[in-house]
Amino acid sequence: MFDTDDLVQLVTESGERRTHPDFSPYVDDIDLPALRGLYEDLVVVRRIDAEATALQRQGELGLWAPLLGQEAAQVGSARALASDDFVFASYREHGVAYCRGVDPTHMLRFWRGSTHSGWNPFEYKMTTPAIIVGSQALHATGYGMGMQFDGATGAVITYFGDGATSQGDISEAFGFAASFAAPVVFFCQNNQWAISEPVSLQSPVGIAARGRGFGVPSVRVDGNDVLAVIAVTRAALERARDGAGPTLIEAVTYRMGPHTTSDDPTRYRPASLDEEWTTKDPLDRIRALLDAEDAVDEDYLAQIKAQADTTAAALRRGCLETVEPVPMSLFDNVYAEPHPLVDEERRRYAAYLDTLQGSH
Repeated sequence: MFDTDDLVQLVTESGERRTHPDFSPYVDDIDLPALRGLYEDLVVVRRIDAEATALQRQGELGLWAPLLGQEAAQVGSARALASDDFVFASYREHGVAYCRGVDPTHMLRFWRGSTHSGWNPFEYKMTTPAIIVGSQALHATGYGMGMQFDGATGAVITYFGDGATSQGDISEAFGFAASFAAPVVFFCQNNQWAISEPVSLQSPVGIAARGRGFGVPSVRVDGNDVLAVIAVTRAALERARDGAGPTLIEAVTYRMGPHTTSDDPTRYRPASLDEEWTTKDPLDRIRALLDAEDAVDEDYLAQIKAQADTTAAALRRGCLETVEPVPMSLFDNVYAEPHPLVDEERRRYAAYLDTLQGSH
């Protein structure tokens, strides 16, 4: 099931549903109401991303990492998770955070520079953004091994991009997870570009093959097919919970926008490639499937638009109304208990601030 390079696809680009001998059974429960719910997720997540991008362009955020085009990979994998599964994210998983119940306003705090975090990871069973590329895979592996030692149930999933597979942290995580059969799902969003470098430069072989080299069973899935992503992720999580060890999922998708809002993809990416992937848009695909099933009407579309508008308005309002932190809060929550070195740094910084106030 997990040792083939065939691309798993359950919904074609034109919206036709396919069957797969191994993975179709994992989504037999997804009926038309569930599909409509998934489409709503995709639309709202895209709107969150668009609103946050606009806020950054207007100077309200320092930076933003858009996910345009990757909605199905994130929504599909997140909706496959159980409530006690733990997510170790990179910096682009806004869609996963939404599906885990994180207030979209809290997603912006980190990017606005208002906090070091954004939300309590243990409340949502999901870490906050990790900018150090690849580090989260080791954290996830360690957490999974800890679950084993504690006799805990559940599984761990960690997200990273194609470029991160060139980091040593990913290789080390694969090695540890395979050796100790850690209950970890490695989810690579292969969006074809690591900033300005194509995935072909990251690896002369497919990314899924890299996992197998470490003894991690691997699968390639159409990352723009939300049903296929759910199925493959459910199967991988099942393996993890059953004690069968880690799995690598390579979700083949496409970053339709910039790497971050400080990037200009037109400088290195041909427009023809964007046009090619536009025909594979994950939202259009599910909309076409729903249209074919006569499951779309004006009331349904108006309801989704209203939900997206409400979410975007709350996101903007929450961003603009953010109470910025006072300077001395920099030292809060560095350690769980008081620490003499932090106390000393706090005193010195307070004295420094006093000199600035005295100069005015």
